[in-house]
Amino acid sequence: MSNIVAIVGRPNVGKSTFFNRLTKSRHAIVNEQAGTTRDRQYGKSDWNGCDFSVIDTGGWVVSSSDIFEDEIKRQVQLAIDEADVILFLVDVQNGITDLDQEVADILRRINKPVFLIANKVDTYDLQYDAVEFYRFGLGQPYVISAINGLGTGDLLDKIVESFRKNSQKDELENLPRIAFVGRPNVGKSSIINTLLDEQRTIVTEIAGTTRDSIYIRFNKFGHDFYIIDTAGIRKKAKVSEDLEYFSVVRSIRAIENADVCVLMIDATRGIESQDLNIFSLIQKNRKGLVVCVNKWDLIAEKTNKDIKQFENIIRQRLAPFSDFPIVFTSAIERQRVLKVIDMVSNVYENKQRKVPTAKLNDFFLPLIENYPPPALKGKYIKIKYVTQLPDTQVPVFIFFANLPQYIKDPYSRFLENKLRQNWNFSGTPVQIFFRQK
Repeated sequence: MSNIVAIVGRPNVGKSTFFNRLTKSRHAIVNEQAGTTRDRQYGKSDWNGCDFSVIDTGGWVVSSSDIFEDEIKRQVQLAIDEADVILFLVDVQNGITDLDQEVADILRRINKPVFLIANKVDTYDLQYDAVEFYRFGLGQPYVISAINGLGTGDLLDKIVESFRKNSQKDELENLPRIAFVGRPNVGKSSIINTLLDEQRTIVTEIAGTTRDSIYIRFNKFGHDFYIIDTAGIRKKAKVSEDLEYFSVVRSIRAIENADVCVLMIDATRGIESQDLNIFSLIQKNRKGLVVCVNKWDLIAEKTNKDIKQFENIIRQRLAPFSDFPIVFTSAIERQRVLKVIDMVSNVYENKQRKVPTAKLNDFFLPLIENYPPPALKGKYIKIKYVTQLPDTQVPVFIFFANLPQYIKDPYSRFLENKLRQNWNFSGTPVQIFFRQK
């Protein structure tokens, strides 16, 4: 089950700085000018093996001259509605303001875990100033410094603990979940209706018809899993309606909860920048991938050469990850629709594949002896042992070496390519780590 954390608060309390620290990125712009963040930023974080999503929101403002005020408030409210845990940031150096009080009044009325976080405790003495925030009635304030990381470890321990306390057994967890994702109007609902042989989801030419993520049991042709029909994910600049904000967040959640994602591409438009963004989201969440090129019947010259060229273009655009199946379909003409399901099943099996340690060492050790990692600073790197970790989301392989810190990415990709050549991991991400022997 995925977990979504929303960071809320008035402007200039350090929400974006804290977001960047949690996601280990610099995606959110940080500036002393209040109101710099206006759109919701989405990122991934993990702590002690627990993955979760983080949403950075614009600062909560009331009666300001900023023309974006209403839109920022709306986005904050949407983030609160969709999140599982709320992080309410306040500034210990400025104390309580009227805007802080308004946000606190809203958060006291919601039935979700709320963490009151006193930020900007950049020196030891400032932690004593946080006691005044008990007035909000939201419990103990956690003192942190987003800029230097003070107190964030203890806070993350509590956040992860709240996930476990509030998690409920997912009724779908015993069956594989397949999410059909893509831009609006690429034919996600049409292909699902074709698979089910009934009109289960609404299909129109209007982009954005599907608003929610719909779970449908598919039990035909020897397959048994859940299909997730998701709302189309548009560029942020084109997302204007409140309902569509919900749709995008729920599509993101559907990707996180899925085992395999079918990335739908419109054959008449080719692969576009938003397709790359959705692919990046699938990769970040380490999900299996099948690429489905729909509306192939609308392409005038459907020769094998055209298919091969189109396939090569897709693999080049999605590189360096290129080991995934591509299926060319037409939901209207019912062409190769069942092949999508067959490929999905294969990818799901590949995600579960376990390679015995003896076979891994028999294959890799002679290979590494003939093609060792390049020496660095006059030191020779020796890899002596390889094994696959059990019970992981995707296949994870550990190579034990005397100097693991000197092994670079090109050699890691070399080992991954050899692994894929010898065992079938098509469609699933593979992780390779080097550890001290």
